[in-house]
Amino acid sequence: MAKQFPSLTPELKDFIGRQHIFFTASATADSRINLSPKGLDALRVTGDNEVVYLDHTGSGNEAAAHLKADGRLTIMLCAFAGPPMILRLYGRGRIARKGTDEYRRHLASAFAGNEPTGARQIVILDIDLVQTSCGYGVPLHDYKAERPSLTNWADAQGEQGIADYWQKKNRVSIDGLPTGVE
Repeated sequence: MAKQFPSLTPELKDFIGRQHIFFTASATADSRINLSPKGLDALRVTGDNEVVYLDHTGSGNEAAAHLKADGRLTIMLCAFAGPPMILRLYGRGRIARKGTDEYRRHLASAFAGNEPTGARQIVILDIDLVQTSCGYGVPLHDYKAERPSLTNWADAQGEQGIADYWQKKNRVSIDGLPTGVE
């Protein structure tokens, strides 16, 4: 049975801290739904009703476009090891762009100032509903390691290569919505 909470409990915060993967979902009323897996130890709990994730450069920038236009964001985590559970965090998201004061504050407080090559922005989710469900249908998986592919790619591009890539691939969503990348 699903259970709903107005905010994160200590147990749910602990659960989030143990997960190696999470999924983000966003959309506007007229856009495609974007559902993305995230890893690389990018998610942090920053309050009872707030989480942030360090968003790495990717092939698109759909969530940024959706948050700019609509703001709705859901983050889902599943227990792939240990007792079964699915955790969904519903709320309104916003982007802290790389180079802004808000980005620097979150990078310092949530990620100890560690900024990997290719870091694009920090996504902040203001949570208005927390929901758990059983997760009985989620398979068990053994975690091996993070894939080095994205980090290796970003390192090979360098800062200027990343900036050029953003201009080419990250300025608009697949539906033509602006992402906020200048």
